[in-house]
Amino acid sequence: MTSRTSTSLELEPVPAYPESAVFPKADESQEVLAPDLARIQSHLTNASILGDEVSKGRTAVVISSVTVITGISSLLAGLIVVALPTIAKDLQIPSSLLLCPASIFSLTCGCTLLLSGSVADVVGPRYMYLLGSFLQSVFTLACGLSRTTGQLIIFRGLAGVASSLCLPSAVSIITTTFAEGKRRNISFAAMGGGQPVGFAIGLALGGVFADSIGWKWGFYIASILNTIVLLIAVWGLPKNEGVHAIPSWNRLVVEIDWVGAVCISVSLAMLSYILAALTGNTSDIHEPRIIALLATGLALIPAFILWVGRQERLGRPALIPNSLWRNTVFTSICVNVFLTWGAFNALENLLTFVFQYVQNTTAIQASLRFLPAPVVGSLVNILMGLVVHRVRADVFVTATTAISAISPLLLALMDPKASYWAYSFPAIALNAIGADTLFTVSNLVITSSFPSKTQALAGGVFNTVAQVGKSVGLAISAVIASTITMRSNITEKESAEALVAGYKAAFWYCFAGCVATLLSSAWGLRGIGKVGLKRD
Repeated sequence: MTSRTSTSLELEPVPAYPESAVFPKADESQEVLAPDLARIQSHLTNASILGDEVSKGRTAVVISSVTVITGISSLLAGLIVVALPTIAKDLQIPSSLLLCPASIFSLTCGCTLLLSGSVADVVGPRYMYLLGSFLQSVFTLACGLSRTTGQLIIFRGLAGVASSLCLPSAVSIITTTFAEGKRRNISFAAMGGGQPVGFAIGLALGGVFADSIGWKWGFYIASILNTIVLLIAVWGLPKNEGVHAIPSWNRLVVEIDWVGAVCISVSLAMLSYILAALTGNTSDIHEPRIIALLATGLALIPAFILWVGRQERLGRPALIPNSLWRNTVFTSICVNVFLTWGAFNALENLLTFVFQYVQNTTAIQASLRFLPAPVVGSLVNILMGLVVHRVRADVFVTATTAISAISPLLLALMDPKASYWAYSFPAIALNAIGADTLFTVSNLVITSSFPSKTQALAGGVFNTVAQVGKSVGLAISAVIASTITMRSNITEKESAEALVAGYKAAFWYCFAGCVATLLSSAWGLRGIGKVGLKRD
């Protein structure tokens, strides 16, 4: 039996959640939870202490499951980016909806992650994870079977909801299965790498499928793989125990902030829709419909802040307690992931357009040019799992973000007629390093800062910020690119020269996002120390 050792992680203390926010105080009529409250809390506290005793087989199941399931959604996002011209042609997607298949997933996923995290904390992460995995397999298959634009957009949106059930639950499964140390570090590194590497692999395979057996087979194969991993997870994932053993409908009603969830979800949905709408034509900002949605979406934000503040004062469940943001480390990592994932996702999308629309490559040729991304990403995440506990987290994040900032800078300065090896190759190879590192370190920080009973919700907050960041980054970069192209002095707006002017401006925006991440890291992560220390 291993012993618990102290960690050098130096964080501002997270304000304690009122016990009633998770376990309502029982009166004489509530006789279910009260007698076993001490035993349940003891079980949850000690759950991860037994993590070092987990067998190698179970360890492999947990790591492979969370990596593949969370990575499949990113793989399909990458596939859609490269295959989008072919998909648009086959389904006759109008130009005004061209980016919807790429953006709707992040929109729906980001809008439902917080609620999913809250429910997972009540019913248990295993139930939510398996349900989300099943639905993701079903809706992924449905995307491949789509025959119209509307069907594809709807099923991609539903797949985003399914993914939101998996992401926060996966974080909680890892932390309750493995104690702090090497296995937890490797698990988070694998999960973190599964998303940007999955996206890059999707970019690489999208062109191959589009120019050969058809883009639909990308969804079919992903659904088959998802189903296989789901069956393995049903057999191998740790069972729900303690308070999560038998889900209670009563606890779902009283322990979740449904008002706050609806308030912030509607706000995010409205604001995300507005950004997507403005991507096609910025003049739409003057439309009464857009103005009304913008005003409502913005008004719901202070309403949400006031509501959760009231809930916290009264000792009731609050979706995101306002006191959470007093922790500068948590605030910093949320700001960082918003900026970093926005820049990472936008850069990949824009570079695909450079290859196909400016340099006139085929879809397969564009895919092959992205091969350095999954190779470098895999190597980085292997290294992360082995050494993250040996290096100060703030130094690690700052150094890798600075390296990744080279990518958009190179592309902003690139000569589109130059060799692939001069600009594109190093940009692709370096792009995912910062995103991979930040994702892994952030998850380790979150799981070191929060009690196990709220880790799924904390993971939901973090992943919500990441998903919204991806959607916002893509939308803003697209708006910048189209605006600069249309305002250029070049007469032919569809020419390579006009498009390059817009793409370069968007790459400068991505570079600014990387610089902002460096500043945020220097402010919020200073003195954080090492994370993910091994137990003796």
